[in-house]
Amino acid sequence: MLAQPDTQPKSFFKNPFLYSWTALAIAVLVVGWVLFSRWQENRTIEKHAKEERTLKQQEQDRIAVEQLGGKELAIQNFYAVPAVIHRGETVQLCYGVANAKSVKLEPQSNPVWPSYSRCVDVTPAKTTTYTLTISDAAGNTKTQTLEVKVR
Repeated sequence: MLAQPDTQPKSFFKNPFLYSWTALAIAVLVVGWVLFSRWQENRTIEKHAKEERTLKQQEQDRIAVEQLGGKELAIQNFYAVPAVIHRGETVQLCYGVANAKSVKLEPQSNPVWPSYSRCVDVTPAKTTTYTLTISDAAGNTKTQTLEVKVR
């Protein structure tokens, strides 16, 4: 009779699958950790970039409001092009106002309204002083005059 080989079960620690699965699990955990940490870092960078964009936009908005007159009633400009004309010629009276509810230009027959930039054509027969008066909702008023010389 043939002798049966001695088949003793191998030790659990001598199993090559144990070491390969352990190495694979560690590799998966390391790759997972790297991906998670990069995702988290990208979120932080995007959050800071968004905050910076918001602050920059707020600053640009503040500058724009200041350039357009801020919160106060103001006549930003009032001028004539040209300032000196010959009889029968037309001149443009231009004005810009901020935070005005109503605008009145005297003497003037054409209607005017609040605007940051508006021009009105006039044809004075003699040297004339024009008065621009603006008012806001609270009843505050501001006035500025301009003389157009006719030769």
